[in-house]
Formats: sequence, structure tokens, C-alpha cells
Amino acid sequence: MVQVKTATGNNRVRWCSPFLNNTKNPPKLEANMWVSLFNPLTDFCYDEAILLCQNSETEWVIWIPDHGEAKITIEEFCLMA
Repeated sequence: MVQVKTATGNNRVRWCSPFLNNTKNPPKLEANMWVSLFNPLTDFCYDEAILLCQNSETEWVIWIPDHGEAKITIEEFCLMA
């Protein structure tokens, strides 16, 4: 798990894969990585998205198939294996 210290406290990126959870050096978040959303934005959109660009230390712009672009924080998704 990666912890990021911010003015509001520690935020964490969760790794969904047991393999990734057990690594000492989890992969760095980069554009074009697929992620799994903990809470899809609507009942009708996918629960997976692709990272487009980092908006701040704890926020990313994502693209969700059949939905479009959205902003989420690193606590709202996990990396897919």
C-alpha cells in the first residue's frame, strides 16, 4: 500500500491484486493504467477506468467506458492485476 502525506492526513492507494499487496515496492501510478473503482459513479457505468493524468498528489482524471471523464481521489480505486 502506498501512503501519501498531505495537509489533510495520509491517503492510500489500495492494490487489489494479492501479488501487488505483497510487494515491497508497489508500482508507481501512471497514465494509461487500468484501475478498479470501489464505487462506480452511476448505477449504469463500468466499475473500471483508465488513468488519464494526475490532477494533484491525491487526485486523478480518469476515463470510464460509456461514461466519459471524471476526477477521483486515490482512495476511490485500486490497481488491477
